[in-house]
Amino acid sequence: MIARGAAQQIAIRDLRSIDDLSQLKAVEKEVWGVADEDALPLTVAIACKAAGNIFVGAFDKDKLVGFAFGFLGREHGQTTVHSHMLAVLDAYRHLDLGLRLKQAQRERAMAMGVHEMTWTFDPLQSRNAHFNFFKLGVVSDTYKVDFYGPQTSSMLHRNGTDRLWVRWILNSRRVRDRLAGRLTGQRAEMLDAIKLLAPLVRFDPSGKPGRADLAESLARQRVSIEVPGDILEVERADMGLAREWRDATRWAFREAVKAGFFVAEFCRSIRGQQGPGAYLLQRGTVSELIPEA
Repeated sequence: MIARGAAQQIAIRDLRSIDDLSQLKAVEKEVWGVADEDALPLTVAIACKAAGNIFVGAFDKDKLVGFAFGFLGREHGQTTVHSHMLAVLDAYRHLDLGLRLKQAQRERAMAMGVHEMTWTFDPLQSRNAHFNFFKLGVVSDTYKVDFYGPQTSSMLHRNGTDRLWVRWILNSRRVRDRLAGRLTGQRAEMLDAIKLLAPLVRFDPSGKPGRADLAESLARQRVSIEVPGDILEVERADMGLAREWRDATRWAFREAVKAGFFVAEFCRSIRGQQGPGAYLLQRGTVSELIPEA
């Protein structure tokens, strides 16, 4: 593991050369364990870069130790950037390089006149949920079932590939506050709010997902959905149980979104360090939470 004091020696910069881009595959394979057919082809990376898409990397001298790749898209009438991949080598993951890479992506997107970035992540991954919602300030009003198909070669895709499609409103006050660390008191308020809710899916004492009455839950203005603190540990110990969590949370997110809720927040632990995390969903639209600039 690299010492924390070395963090400032890691340079965040654009991938400029074919040599830079050729290092992507090694990082992908180490982080996700993907087969060659699921890795980004070098020729595609070169073409995407030449066409103006965003490739930023974290470099330890000349070695690529993390990267973020986003391409231009078109959603709800405006040009966006879809951040397709973000990866950091395990030995460097404690250095906040993911946050630095996202900030670099944001700067480049805004310089292009882009106001919104999207990406997807597995809602059962509580660490990623904490990073996306709490640190970056994303929101989500879309749930995708088996987005990449039933599975891929990645070691992280053995329990389906359901994804939350998140929206990062780049220059909103919410995002500026999160990036500046202006969260004093907000986490406690969020935790209190979630504890007062009856979860649509809850972590019962046996470790299994318990489902609440759907009509009763969706009659409220806010609902919560609990997830295990570490789904990868659950998968290693009991894949059948992990699939129960996928089925239960898929049901909960889909029904809530269909009923007019969106995902506003995530609290990583609601019952101590080893306890479950919880999403907070509220009735309404993203634009009500984050007004148009």
